[in-house]
Amino acid sequence: MAAARERAAGHRRRFDLRFEAYFAALPERLDTPPLSRFTPRCLELLRDLSLRGGKRLRVALLYEAARLVTTDPVPGLAEAALSIELLQTHGLVHDDLIDDAPVRRGGPSTYYAYRREFPEADRTALGLAVLAGDLAAFLSMRVLLDADVPAELRQAMLEVQLNAGAETVAGQIVDLERDFVPLPDEEFLHTVCEYKSTRYSVLAPLRLGLLAAGEDVARHDARLRRYATLVGIGGQLRDDYLDLFGEQDATGKSTGADLRAGRRSYALSALLASADEAGRAVVESALGDPHGTADTVDRIRELARQLGVDAKLRADMRRCADAARAEASAWRPHWREEAVAFFEGLPLLNVVPGD
Repeated sequence: MAAARERAAGHRRRFDLRFEAYFAALPERLDTPPLSRFTPRCLELLRDLSLRGGKRLRVALLYEAARLVTTDPVPGLAEAALSIELLQTHGLVHDDLIDDAPVRRGGPSTYYAYRREFPEADRTALGLAVLAGDLAAFLSMRVLLDADVPAELRQAMLEVQLNAGAETVAGQIVDLERDFVPLPDEEFLHTVCEYKSTRYSVLAPLRLGLLAAGEDVARHDARLRRYATLVGIGGQLRDDYLDLFGEQDATGKSTGADLRAGRRSYALSALLASADEAGRAVVESALGDPHGTADTVDRIRELARQLGVDAKLRADMRRCADAARAEASAWRPHWREEAVAFFEGLPLLNVVPGD
């Protein structure tokens, strides 16, 4: 796990420099209305959110997927990495808008930044946040057209990202649908996770990296999907765990955001399934209350701990990690040992240690 963490950190450092350079050049490369004040501000907010943080695990997955095939420099990876993270920025802007989330990555969400600037014009703030997210999505696709690779490869990479973007929007839709199910079962929760995050966060980077390195992705797609599904579920379990049991200073997001948004996450669904009638009534009374206090979150957190929900989620994370490691270990006949070892270690990053 330590080696995977170190390699991921290296990819993050190198990419962050490239991302800064991209945004520095963007105003000159993007044809925007010359008299507009709002457009430069939109680009500034996208830059701020994009560079403010993030683990860049998608970037690490991309580069390490290429290293499964070769250690030589691979054209197109830099543009694919930019595309992946711009699509992530798009998702964060719209996700925070849907959830009415004030904080992201330790700073104001794009929507709340606009709300502060337009306190008497909420429709303007809303519209600008929607458009900022849209712009990030289009930039994500546009950057791939700049890749100095054969046209056939460029088309294949665009297809991966366009499909990932469309599937993620479908995931956002089913994510909202989930919260109208009183007690979503594990299959429903896994489906939300797959479409909302796994396909663009894990599977698309794997496919892009292998494509750029010249691999026949279709031949390996089943094993890529199995690994991506396990890593995606493990990552979502971790996020849901930290939303209820973590600390805002560590996560960069408001603790209890899922509770206030009425989101029946892995953590809150497990709590509802474990609680008795009185306990479920307490949880249901707090679900979806945007003004829920810190004391309310503390009370729900304590109830969840009493019922062993924290321990259950940690055990589920460990099972996903172990299964993903086993899946990656089966890659050795096909790909390079060093890169396979990275994919074996990566799932452990999703495991939150016990007390």
